[in-house]
Amino acid sequence: MSLKSFLRNLFLYSADSRYYYELSQTQIANNISESETKKNISNSLSDNLNFLTVKYNLLINSDVKIRDFTLNAKGKHYNACLIYIDGMIDSAQINHFVLNPLMLENLSNTDSKNKIVIVSKDSITNFHTTQNPKLEDLIYNSLIPQNTISKEKNFSDVIKKINNGFTCLLVDTLNIAFCIEAKGFKSREISSPENEIVVRGSQEAFVENIRTNTSIMRRIINNENLVIEQTSVGKITHTPVAICYMKNITNDDLVNEVRFRINNLEIDSIINDGPLEQLIQDRSSDFYPQLFATERPDRACNNLLEGRVVILVNGSPYALIAPAIFIDFISSPEDTNLKHQFGNLVRFIRFLAFFIAMLLPASYVAITNFHQELLPTDLVFAISSMRKSIPFPIIFEILIMEVSFELIREASLRVPSPIGSTIGIIGGLILGEAAVSANLVSPLLIIIVAITGICSYAIPDFSLNFTIRTFRFFYIILAFIAGFLGIAVGIFIQLILVSSLQSFGVSFLSPYIPSSNKDGNSTFFIKPIFKREKRSNFLNTKKPDQEAEISMKWKGKQ
Repeated sequence: MSLKSFLRNLFLYSADSRYYYELSQTQIANNISESETKKNISNSLSDNLNFLTVKYNLLINSDVKIRDFTLNAKGKHYNACLIYIDGMIDSAQINHFVLNPLMLENLSNTDSKNKIVIVSKDSITNFHTTQNPKLEDLIYNSLIPQNTISKEKNFSDVIKKINNGFTCLLVDTLNIAFCIEAKGFKSREISSPENEIVVRGSQEAFVENIRTNTSIMRRIINNENLVIEQTSVGKITHTPVAICYMKNITNDDLVNEVRFRINNLEIDSIINDGPLEQLIQDRSSDFYPQLFATERPDRACNNLLEGRVVILVNGSPYALIAPAIFIDFISSPEDTNLKHQFGNLVRFIRFLAFFIAMLLPASYVAITNFHQELLPTDLVFAISSMRKSIPFPIIFEILIMEVSFELIREASLRVPSPIGSTIGIIGGLILGEAAVSANLVSPLLIIIVAITGICSYAIPDFSLNFTIRTFRFFYIILAFIAGFLGIAVGIFIQLILVSSLQSFGVSFLSPYIPSSNKDGNSTFFIKPIFKREKRSNFLNTKKPDQEAEISMKWKGKQ
């Protein structure tokens, strides 16, 4: 090696451009397999702590806590511990109702002349017979003054309880664990609905805590027939899911079908209601939603009383309602609070907005390309004069505007709230005016796209809005290819697909296709309140009648 090369290598640093990093599949040995979590709890406290220490990775986990203490019971002392997740329990409840009775001396846990006497109806004659209960019964019945406490014998149940915010008590010499409910994690307060706003109606909305949501529904439906079954979905997350129905109204087959679909999901995790909706719907390839979601407890309770099933997912402020039909998606919770004349008027306006939002741009393309004879001559000349300076074909022009409108809509949703309105003003006024001035689009097309956007916002349901936006592009392409003939073919195919669509055994176009009894409430036209005597026939409820034939008896007495 020359002196020059030696000095260059000694004083000049050059990074190696070759850098290799790859993830290899390594088999990590786990001390505790999934099957071992189902084993029973040992009567040795140290063995149980060793198991939970490894399972919860307590050497690196900072929020899982273990509190060791000495339990005082009838003059005897036992080693015990509490295990809980910090931030999910109420420390004041644990200190006052668990640690104080177990650690401090009192009449319940001190061996004195006042023996504990357990008296029952069968042993009332032997009232003076004293009985000394076992340690397990003493702790469960006397030492822990907490309203919700359960005994668990295997680690799988204990781990589920701890993950849900319970506090687990382990005592040496006992092969069971006491799971105490003293939850104290923070959650969002009940607030007003943000996406289903009404002028006249309840101002309460669901929150992310499933138990708060069930309590709201219990307060609204003050009846013992309201059944709330709880199960879990997800092999990793074990997300609590509640199936709610009225036992004396809802069809048992519907309840069994909902229960069957939810309990037969082999997935690792679910943290919201959206994935669950897609997993249990009948036909996932269809564009139309087959369950409808609501954030309003009053709407969910109305559907429960109608004979449907409500599904709540922990962590989601929405409730899924099954089955769902097309009329549900163009209805608002406010419709039933208004007089039936006003409710029918606004429902008709929404139904009209549904077709305008889907077909107006396609109709404009069809008329300008194929069917100019449908327009008055003066209007044809006006459209021609407006488009004579536009260098693009009509299909390109309208796709530019529709895509731009979707971009503005998406941008206004994703940006922070203080500047969301600014995005709408810039997109609606400045860009539209600039596009017309630059001869990129015609002024009439700006009006068409604006009317289409306004009509799409008139649809109450968010999922149906996506369906309309998707089909709008299909109809634009069909109108450009074959005019009104293409639109008619698209409507024909869409009607065939929608007519065959079902939601938990109920036709999506019920009660019209197939035709059934229209005495129920789930019809297009709202009936007067005193004529809503029957529940929807397609639900096959146990209790078809919901009010007497003459509900306003005060009129008959006059």
